[in-house]
Order: sequence, then C-alpha cells, then structure tokens
Amino acid sequence: MSPKIISRSDVVALGERLRGEGKRIAFANGCFELLHVGHVRFLEGAREQGDVLVVGVNSDRAVRALKGAGRPLLPEAARVELLAALACVDYVVVFDDDTAEFVLRDLRPHVQCKGTDYTEENVPERLVMRELGGVVRIVGDTKNHSTRDILAEIARRERSGGG
Repeated sequence: MSPKIISRSDVVALGERLRGEGKRIAFANGCFELLHVGHVRFLEGAREQGDVLVVGVNSDRAVRALKGAGRPLLPEAARVELLAALACVDYVVVFDDDTAEFVLRDLRPHVQCKGTDYTEENVPERLVMRELGGVVRIVGDTKNHSTRDILAEIARRERSGGG
C-alpha cells in the first residue's frame, strides 16, 4: 500500500504534523469514481493552493448514498490507489460521512478546494472552513467532464454498435 494512503484515524496527527512543519495544507474531496481529465485538472489546481494536498475520497457507502444503485463504479480501494499514484496528491484518506465536515475539523486545512461546479457561497462546508479560520477556493477547469457523461457516451456507443 502506498505511504500516501492514510487511515481516517490518522488525520488529526497528519494535520498537526504538517502545521508544525509550517506547511500550508490544501484539501480536496470527491467520489472520483472514474478518474478523468477534469479530476486531474481539479487536483492540480488544488495542489497549487498549498504546500501539501490531502484528498478525501467518499467511501463506497457514501457514494451509493450520493449517486444511487450500481455506484460506485470502482471500489474505494481502487479509487484511492489511482489518486495516490498522481504526483500532485500528497495524501489520500477515505471518509464515510455525507460531507467532508468531520475530516476538515480533524485535519484543519488552510484551504478547502472545490471544483467549478460550486461557488464559494454554495460549498456545503464553507461555514466549517470559516470557523476553522480557513478559506474555500474554486479550482480546476470548467466542469465539462463528468463520470455521468462518460457513462452516457459508453451506453450510446453500445446501443449504436460503435463500441
């Protein structure tokens, strides 16, 4: 297992260590069901916001709750391993909550990064970040890549025999 992959119980200690080293901590989170260019651009943009990028990944249970039956496409172990392989990602942790609030409270990052499908005003954890003294930043390219769209295109091609 990659040393970049940390357990949920190690998040508090990681945050304390990184802050003790004077590192600016950036945090990004998502399902990352089918890694695509939009994810990579989002994570690269998030990495630019800090000295260290910690990525929170929704657990399989949380993805099912968010996306419905038949999801996630890849199990959390595979999603985490793929993310840990990216150069821009320093640490990856799975969380089981519906939002990243509890991970943010434990990690206490300087900045929470969300994709361009959000605004700083509608990020669910924005009040938590304000309470922690951190900021929310919108990063990545225009959201015109999605797992849903990729799945729809695969289905379209299968129906048309152009697989």
